[in-house]
Amino acid sequence: MSKPLTQQELHNLAMNHVGKDLEKRGFEFIAVNSKLKKHPQFVCIDKNSQYYFVIVRAVILPDNPNNFDVVWMESFKKHAREKDAKVLYAGVGLGNKNDEKAPIYLNEEYLLEYNGIQVLETNLN
Repeated sequence: MSKPLTQQELHNLAMNHVGKDLEKRGFEFIAVNSKLKKHPQFVCIDKNSQYYFVIVRAVILPDNPNNFDVVWMESFKKHAREKDAKVLYAGVGLGNKNDEKAPIYLNEEYLLEYNGIQVLETNLN
């Protein structure tokens, strides 16, 4: 019998996809935090030594992975400004390949909706 993935395992799966994308883009990892609801998940620097706080959010499809809590994000962007960091957001949608209502199972194929990394402006409006 297949084992459904836990919330933490789904989050880790999403982080794996985003981490590979960040590596391909040439980011260097300073810190990684894979605990649920602890932000940011990745602290990275680019070749110019600019710091980036990367937020990864895993959602179950058909929910939209590109949506996030705007009010919470404003407080997080304030934290990033204080640390002279830029904020990147990566929403990852995951779903059961055969049944939208079924969980995602360990070692089975799954649906993935990932539109890449979004740069969120941290400037004050």
